[in-house]
Amino acid sequence: MRAWSERVRQDGARIAFVPTMGYFHEGHLALMRKAKELADKLVVSIFVNPIQFGPQEDFAAYPRDLNRDARLAEEIGVDVLFVPEAQKMYPSGFQTYVEVSELSKPLCGARRPGHFRGVATVCLKLFNIVKPHLAVFGLKDYQQFLVIRRLVEDLNLGIEIVGHPIVREEDGLAMSSRNTYLSPEERKSATCLYKALCLAQEKVKEGAREAPPLKKEIEAFILSYPYTRIDYVEFCHPETLEPVKEISSPTLLALAVFVGRARLIDNALIKPL
Repeated sequence: MRAWSERVRQDGARIAFVPTMGYFHEGHLALMRKAKELADKLVVSIFVNPIQFGPQEDFAAYPRDLNRDARLAEEIGVDVLFVPEAQKMYPSGFQTYVEVSELSKPLCGARRPGHFRGVATVCLKLFNIVKPHLAVFGLKDYQQFLVIRRLVEDLNLGIEIVGHPIVREEDGLAMSSRNTYLSPEERKSATCLYKALCLAQEKVKEGAREAPPLKKEIEAFILSYPYTRIDYVEFCHPETLEPVKEISSPTLLALAVFVGRARLIDNALIKPL
């Protein structure tokens, strides 16, 4: 991988990179298409990263289908599909980790201790191996996008980090590999996340500005759907992720909701008039 990147760089070509955990859906493919527009060569990695999963999380069950992924990547025109093995990424004696301290604390960071340390560490390793000029990340994982952008800036990596808008199903559900965990009945309930975001935007458009009562209304709306259990509903500053009490400027509404056993996340920038 390194040798290929060095040759391409010597030829003066720009390398775009899309890191993934595989089991591609249209959201992944949209990132790849965007990356192809922005550079001469495209590298996509598939690596289900063990150090970003907690002990009770779904590492073993995470969906995998390398043959299907390879076919889809080829159809998109990916130049290199990089599929490292865990023992190569984390050999015996591995003990160095990277942490983006403040941005990793709230939201998913508070509920999944060590998750963003694992994300930041593996992304830095992948950046060092692939040597891209730019990398594209989906904004469904909004906190991850901010963490990686901060990592790149703080460590002077010289990589452009591009955010791609959330890709949704026709009924609004954000595309995710974890959607495969949903039963048909749970899949219907999962639309409550997107509907909750739309409800919040509508309420703010009508004049609601106080975040705490609006948060309670959003939580009640989500829980009115069967199979749901809220992990968090938070109004945050879109750059710092600090809690927001008054929605006086564009504000991030971030959701994490269990629907059955699937933990789904979604977000939207709520804009007052």
